[in-house]
Amino acid sequence: MAAVNDHQDIKREKILEASHQRFLHYGYSKTTMNEIAGDLSMSKALLYYYFPDKSQLYIAVMRKLANDYIKNLEEHIDTFANLKDAFVFQINTNHDFIVSNYNFFDFFRLNEQNLPDTIWEIVEQVHLAELNLLSRAIKTEIERGAIKPVENPEEIIDLLLDALHGIKVSAVSQKKINFPRKEHLDEIHTKRLLLIDIFIKGLMY
Repeated sequence: MAAVNDHQDIKREKILEASHQRFLHYGYSKTTMNEIAGDLSMSKALLYYYFPDKSQLYIAVMRKLANDYIKNLEEHIDTFANLKDAFVFQINTNHDFIVSNYNFFDFFRLNEQNLPDTIWEIVEQVHLAELNLLSRAIKTEIERGAIKPVENPEEIIDLLLDALHGIKVSAVSQKKINFPRKEHLDEIHTKRLLLIDIFIKGLMY
């Protein structure tokens, strides 16, 4: 029985990897279950056995990507020389993640006003991991005596993350769009780095 489960787990991982590549290159809207099955030399019926529809497959791939992102953050907790290193790491890691998976997130652009609750649950898990990484960094710096004491580090970081995610580009036409165009990601990244620089200076004695 264990061997059967192992085989199913391996098959499921291969499906997720192949689907990720499809979503990454063609986006959600231009990817079909037939194409994914073809990439795997698998029958469409077998693919549907593992995932009943494309949206559930997409969510499973997103969960895997999010788990890998969260694992990366967790592995770096308490490894930074100072507060700026921690914040720059988080900003750069988030930026690289979005850039390298940009086409995958076309689902967000197409459905940004009506995302499934499951997607929001995954987004919240990522948010909590970022919150934990940065609030731990603040607590460490307080213990070192490098910054002013902060009563509620989690609340401060929660506010900061909201501010970072709310940064828009200069173009007026983009002000009302939640998910930015790829050509604007570098501008947003630069603005986020500037914001955390201002934030960190505010914590210094």
